[in-house]
Amino acid sequence: MIGFAANMTAFETLFLPHIHPSCRPMVKPVLLITGGSRGIGAASALLAAQNGYAVALNYQVNSLAADAVVQQISASGGQAIALQANVAIEAEVMAMFEQIDAKLGRLTALVNNAGIVDVAARVDNMSIARLKRMFEINVLGSFLCAREAIRRMSTRHGGAGGAIVNVSSAAARLGGAGQYVDYAASKGAIDTFTVGLAREVAAEGIRVNAVRPGIIDTEIHASGGQPERARQMAPQVPLQRAGTALEVAQTIIWLLSEQSSYSTGVLLDVSGGR
Repeated sequence: MIGFAANMTAFETLFLPHIHPSCRPMVKPVLLITGGSRGIGAASALLAAQNGYAVALNYQVNSLAADAVVQQISASGGQAIALQANVAIEAEVMAMFEQIDAKLGRLTALVNNAGIVDVAARVDNMSIARLKRMFEINVLGSFLCAREAIRRMSTRHGGAGGAIVNVSSAAARLGGAGQYVDYAASKGAIDTFTVGLAREVAAEGIRVNAVRPGIIDTEIHASGGQPERARQMAPQVPLQRAGTALEVAQTIIWLLSEQSSYSTGVLLDVSGGR
């Protein structure tokens, strides 16, 4: 996995080369998942821990859900911490990354998963408050977290490389007409951000990709006032069902791993053919 050397202390860097590999301590790659207390974020955290990552799990409000994921990881022998932060607030993002530095070591992977939807509405009924909240969390939050991750991963900044996966949406290409054009537009921005950032940091050891989930059976539909949306939309999906959080998580972990080492700037649909 990428970035092990970045987490070594000065002592380890000096003396580990002289120790037989079988006797060296294992240094886990460090992963931050934003919006990690539920849905795709929680599934990704659990799967990442199973694959040897030390996981920093970000949440904004639901500490009980975040703690439950951390406890599940710990019970299985993994390492995880829960960190509260609103990704749209710069000071909170910077403080979160400083806690990761102190508690887990230098970051080697980031999943920009935190995001919101709102109740179904036409554009001519959307308030400026709604629009600001949508873009501050879904877009600016991803920029802020990526910025801090790059400062730790990039070889330009003394890092050992890493990987970023942005969670976009199939809505970015479908448009969300009559329901959430604002959400779709925010995810369209994430697509462009992914491609541009991938090209910007490719020579610095960082790969940047995105997943675009389709209709996935998670709690996000309820937060938008449509708890039955996944079931109702299933007949419109070529595979005739909603996807699961685990199916998206498996794609995310693959994009973080060395198995996708020649992939960057990719927008990968996980949408059942829709």
